[in-house]
Amino acid sequence: MKAIGFRTSLPITAADSLIEFETEKPSPSGRDLLVKIAAISVNPVDFKVRQNSAKDVSLETPKIIGSDAVGIVEAVGEEVSLFKVGDEVYYAGDITRDGCNAEYQLIDERITGKKPKSLSAEAAAAIPLTALTAWEILFDRMRINEKDKGKTVLIIGGAGGMGSIAIQIAKKVAGLRVIATASRPETVAWCEQQGADHVVNHKDLINEVHQAGFQYVDFILDFVDTGLYWDTMAELIKPQGRIASITGAANPVAINKLKSKSVSFSWEFMYTRSTYQTDDMIEQHNILNKVADLLDEGVLSTTLKQTLDGLTAENLKKAHQQLEAGSTIGKIVIKY
Repeated sequence: MKAIGFRTSLPITAADSLIEFETEKPSPSGRDLLVKIAAISVNPVDFKVRQNSAKDVSLETPKIIGSDAVGIVEAVGEEVSLFKVGDEVYYAGDITRDGCNAEYQLIDERITGKKPKSLSAEAAAAIPLTALTAWEILFDRMRINEKDKGKTVLIIGGAGGMGSIAIQIAKKVAGLRVIATASRPETVAWCEQQGADHVVNHKDLINEVHQAGFQYVDFILDFVDTGLYWDTMAELIKPQGRIASITGAANPVAINKLKSKSVSFSWEFMYTRSTYQTDDMIEQHNILNKVADLLDEGVLSTTLKQTLDGLTAENLKKAHQQLEAGSTIGKIVIKY
């Protein structure tokens, strides 16, 4: 089968930063599905893995990355019970295994969901990783529930793929009042289209939130840089509020800044359940199915913004370059 990967961590502009190669089509066993892929999307985690996982080495076999995929089940392992051959599925992958930048992929059924019936393959491919992350950060990490309806959430990084679906889920599923950050006219408009109640400029975030009428916010989701926004989040969070992040920080942060307000802080990493084979790993299957239903019901909508045609190294390089630039709106998808 055709696949795209890399042997060495190189700048995306290098000729061999991503290469096309042929490899054997895998066979499923256990709870694995063999999926013939129809479309994928590209996420910041992809370029971060490419930049960091093969520094100063040359891998004998190219590393295949990629998370989001949509496809058709071609074969199943002997323990599979959730899907059958011919089913259309979507999923966000497992960072410990080969990714979706290939014609076929093995994926555990417990982290796989039914593809939304109302969406094209490319529209569905934009959803899994970001929807899983947003769902987990809101409901598993921050434990938002019915009693929180009407409370405020500040989403830092509103116009990217992650922020786009988080705005929708926070607004339309959790019932929160959403304040999102964006600075350009086109990103402001995109955030409003996703359902944000207020859009504020991240370049002067504290004053912007105050000018929007809020001294504090109940919840904060950071999708940009924990270290960069730590002091700002500590200032804006309401006493007894909750902060969660997916981004990490280059240097240690002063966690004691949250102490006087009794603020809770959580990390979210979408790959935790699959990496550690947690007892509740099947929750990702359940979440993806819930999201598929919400998409089919029109409660949620795809965050697809750009489609590239064909599984090629050049298309993946284009997507990585755009994501590395940090100004992408919504999601970039590659249709096979």
